Amino acid sequence: MQAIQTPHYPILFNNDCYSFLQETITSDKYSKVFVVADSNTSQLCLPNFLAQLATEVEIEILEIDAGEINKTIETCTQLWYALTEMGGDRKSIMINVGGGMITDLGGFVSSTFKRGIDFINVPTSLLSMVDASVGGKTGVDLGSLKNQVGVISNPIAVLMDINYLGTLPQNEMRAGLAEMLKHGLICDKTYWEKFLDLNELTTDDLQQLIYESVIIKNNVVTQDPTEKGLRKILNFGHTIGHAIESYHLDTEEKTTLLHGEAIAIGIVMESYISFKKDLLTLNEYTQIKEVITSIFGKTEFDQTDIENIMKLLSHDKKSEFGEVLFVVLNGIGKASFNEPVNNELITEAFHDYLA
Repeated sequence: MQAIQTPHYPILFNNDCYSFLQETITSDKYSKVFVVADSNTSQLCLPNFLAQLATEVEIEILEIDAGEINKTIETCTQLWYALTEMGGDRKSIMINVGGGMITDLGGFVSSTFKRGIDFINVPTSLLSMVDASVGGKTGVDLGSLKNQVGVISNPIAVLMDINYLGTLPQNEMRAGLAEMLKHGLICDKTYWEKFLDLNELTTDDLQQLIYESVIIKNNVVTQDPTEKGLRKILNFGHTIGHAIESYHLDTEEKTTLLHGEAIAIGIVMESYISFKKDLLTLNEYTQIKEVITSIFGKTEFDQTDIENIMKLLSHDKKSEFGEVLFVVLNGIGKASFNEPVNNELITEAFHDYLA
C-alpha cells in the first residue's frame, strides 16, 4: 500500500513501517526511545513489534493497565514520573503501540512531557487504525466523561501493520467497523455501499477498505486540522454515542460498551434525527438502521437509562453556549454540523431505536 502523506506526517503501511522506524530510532536525533503499551498489547503485539527492530538501540517499555477505565490523568501522571525516572528529556521519542486508548493517552503524555516530545503512533486495533491514531487528537477522560482533557498534536508518523488485526477478538473488529461505516455515511455513498453485504468481503477487501477509510478521514482533517468547521462532521454518531459509552462505563450494573459499539447506536439515533428533520429519506434511514443493527444488534435502555444519558449529553464537548449541537446527514454521503436538536426529538430517537 502506498503511503498517505498528510500536511504534517506520513501514514505508512505494513513493511514500510519498520523501515521508517528503524531509520528513525537509529538516527542521532533521539537520546531515548520509549514504547508505551497496555497489558493486552504488551502480550499480543509487542513481541512481534520488537522483533522487527534489528537494532542495538536501548528501548524502554512502559506498560499500563488495559481498558478505557485507565484513560485518565492519573495514568498520565504515572507515565510522566516513569519518563522522568528513566532519564527522559526533550530529545526523547515515544512510540505508542496499541488501540485508541493508547494512542490518545500516549499522544497526550508525549505532547505535554517537557512541553512536548516527538511521538509515533502504531495502532493495533481496527478502530485506532481508521480513527483514533489519525488526525492529531490526543487526550484522556475526566471521570466517565469522554475526552474532556487533551490537545491536538501531530505524531511524526502513523505506522499501520495490518497483521496486528489478527490479534483482535471478533467484538473488537466489529467495533472498528462503526467508524468505517460512519466515514461512508458522512462523505462517500459509494464507500458506504461496499458494506451492504459484509459476507462477500475478503481479507484483501478489508485492507483496501481500511486504506480508503484513512484517506477519507485524512481529507477532512487536512481541510480543518483544529476542528473549527468541517472536521466536526467526523463526530457523527458521537454526540449520543459518547453519552451512552460514558453511562455504561460509569454504571456498575451495566455492561461496558466498546467505543465502536456505542457509536453504532449513536449513528442509528442521529440518522433518525436527520430523517425527522427531512434530511434523510425513509428508505435511506431504514437502510442505515438495518445495516447497523444487523452487525451490532441492539442494546436495551429503560426510561431511567434514557434520562441519565440525556443528562450526560449536556457535558458533550461539542456543546456551545449550553446548547447540544449535532452532526446530521443530508442524504447518505453528505453531512452538516452545528445542528441544534431539542430533548424531545432525542428522546424520540431512543424510542425509535428500541422499536
